[in-house]
Amino acid sequence: MPKNLNIKARKRILITGGAGFIGSHLCQRLLSQGSEVICVDNFYTGSKENIVHLMDHPYFEIVRHDITFPLYMEVDQIYNLACPASPIHYQFDPVQTTKTSVHGAINMLGLAKRLKIKIFQASTSEVYGDPEIHPQPESYWGNVNPIGERSCYDEGKRCAETLFFDYHRQHKLCIKVARIFNTYGPRMHPNDGRVVSNFIVQALLQQPITIYGDGAQTRSFCYIDDLVELIIRFMGSDDDFTGPVNAGNPGEFTILELAEKVLEITGSKSEIIFKPLPSDDPQRRRPDITLAREHLGWEPKTPLDEGLKKTIDYFDNYLRRDLT
Repeated sequence: MPKNLNIKARKRILITGGAGFIGSHLCQRLLSQGSEVICVDNFYTGSKENIVHLMDHPYFEIVRHDITFPLYMEVDQIYNLACPASPIHYQFDPVQTTKTSVHGAINMLGLAKRLKIKIFQASTSEVYGDPEIHPQPESYWGNVNPIGERSCYDEGKRCAETLFFDYHRQHKLCIKVARIFNTYGPRMHPNDGRVVSNFIVQALLQQPITIYGDGAQTRSFCYIDDLVELIIRFMGSDDDFTGPVNAGNPGEFTILELAEKVLEITGSKSEIIFKPLPSDDPQRRRPDITLAREHLGWEPKTPLDEGLKKTIDYFDNYLRRDLT
């Protein structure tokens, strides 16, 4: 905790989805910088386990709330991260997923408008769909199936972006929109169906590593600490830089390469098996981070091997605790 912080300078920050993977790391980082943090979560996919170490902090508060309903409080900034982000979770209740993105955005924007404060929106690389341009710049409008199984998330986030920019144009609201690409690290949900957590858990349990498709499809993986650094720099940047800005690592790996790295680091004897590719699964995904470099002086620092080792250590401890 910074010493001699002027109490009037202490920002009161609302983080929706604050008990989730990314949200919990953001809560921790902002607390360490001397902010007062209000974590809002309905705990649909978020977990108290992610924030239990923060509960005794004098400037940390938890509010159980679903942002599809209005929320009334006095704060200085809003980070809107609330929404299930893995296919398993967002496809379980697709209507609620769309409501969270759309109604949730309306409610948080309404709060920001009333308070005349800055608001951050956690958008996603899924707005690009299965891209026809590679790598993907923010100027690309995307190639999204509006009626597919993933569209509750893809189109929900696209609509949220529309709302943010309409509030910016119509009400002069200060907004920040980041399109988050694949992010990994400690506190990922072990059963979220994403490749990093899937591969690590399967490898540690000596289970077959499941690859959907032939493994040639690519992804770019950003370590959580690097992402949080971008988000905080973005919120501190000039008000006229609204984004959208790509938030991800431009390093590109095939899914098969990721599986092989996980096997190498864990020393697992798991075999790799292949299953049919789900519908609308993107074949290539890699961010063009030119805007983040030019406007924020940001680029990821954590190599994939280093980030994977930290994530594997987390899951190893998690599984040992869970099995004892």
